[in-house]
Amino acid sequence: MSSNTSEVVVVTGFGPFRKYLINPSWQAAQGLKATGLGEGVEVYIKELPVSYVKAQQLISHIWETVSPKLAVHLGIDPGTKAVRLEQRGKNQGYRDRDVCGFCPEGNCCVAGGPDKVDSIIDMKSLTRLLNSSGLDVMYSRDAGRYLCDFVYYHSLLLGQGRAIFIHVPASGKLAAPERLVPLLRAVIMAMLHQLEVSSSPESDQLQLQAGQSVR
Repeated sequence: MSSNTSEVVVVTGFGPFRKYLINPSWQAAQGLKATGLGEGVEVYIKELPVSYVKAQQLISHIWETVSPKLAVHLGIDPGTKAVRLEQRGKNQGYRDRDVCGFCPEGNCCVAGGPDKVDSIIDMKSLTRLLNSSGLDVMYSRDAGRYLCDFVYYHSLLLGQGRAIFIHVPASGKLAAPERLVPLLRAVIMAMLHQLEVSSSPESDQLQLQAGQSVR
């Protein structure tokens, strides 16, 4: 899926959902593919249907075949005007039906799985760092109990924590691709840097050159 010198970062967005015939999260994923994430990083994008069964199949396929360094999942939250960095995915409580009218059996993502799984990315410290660099992001530990949280939990479990979920606004100034895509690019590059130096006390000294144009 990539050359020997490239690391793969998967970026997913969702397909049509309710009034969003073109989902802003998928538009953002396409924008990130176009701009890239720096030298030596291959961006692999995939549109996920708002279907529990099909989305779970695609996430499993991604981890089995692409084996990314990091999986970045994007989804919209019509109720927010900010970009939210989600720390964890949860296994239980999926009672809302998807676009196919389906609800997961037992209202859970993975039968017998842990109640919650956290990303290996420290979203709290990263949020503080990004805020101090002028980027408008928020920290969250609750991705909801719908396809966003469902996909995130499944990806975290399969990727041993090497996944992240970012909620993006569906409307407002920040939802415009010309603002959202550069911000997301800076956020993801900072996350990749944190992965590289996560065992070092210098991890809070990330250089966010990519974020300077978003201030």
